[in-house]
Amino acid sequence: MSSIGPKQAVFAGLAEIAQALGHPHRLELLEHLGQGERSVEDLAALAGLTFANTSRHLQILRRAALVTTRRDGKRVLYSLAGQDDVIALLKALGRVGERNAAEIERVMAAYFRARDAMEPVTRKGLIKRLRDDLVTVLDVRPEAEFALGHLPSALNIPWPDIKKRLAELPKGREIVAYCRGPYCVLSFEAVALLRARGYTVHRLEDGYPEWKAAGLPIEGHTSA
Repeated sequence: MSSIGPKQAVFAGLAEIAQALGHPHRLELLEHLGQGERSVEDLAALAGLTFANTSRHLQILRRAALVTTRRDGKRVLYSLAGQDDVIALLKALGRVGERNAAEIERVMAAYFRARDAMEPVTRKGLIKRLRDDLVTVLDVRPEAEFALGHLPSALNIPWPDIKKRLAELPKGREIVAYCRGPYCVLSFEAVALLRARGYTVHRLEDGYPEWKAAGLPIEGHTSA
């Protein structure tokens, strides 16, 4: 009777986690869960998936211990398991992908850098600007995600509402925009639109989940 050694057992467990990450829908679901606890129904709507398909992907993530659940009446609510570690894992995956995958580099150049070629503001840089009261922080996520938690003193103007709410943004003050994470298109679109209208605006280097995972202060954290 054969048995595997301890190293092979560890690698087998890591391979299960890697397999769970091996689908774009599951990566997107993890991004949404990085904003806070959500129901299956909410996640299905956010990801544009059927309830059954969303449940199937979430079960795979749960078996790999990447997400956890709790019941709230008839609803099943999902959240990241060990949130800081999962966010760090996704960030590392992105770094490797940007460095090694030609298709990712093509998309980064054709879409992301085309809309914002300037260096983003680092978390450390934003902390200093906030401390010196030199910046308006703009959260372009939907209101429901903003309510789950946001950066200190952030102004929430969801991306679809920006054009009709421009008067709320000061033209003579730097704006730093952020959304769900480093590949969230909302902040890239917001930066491009606002710069075209004469605003001084930069993008935060990543998003709310990474800010929270770094142990930085947040406001408005509630359950879904």
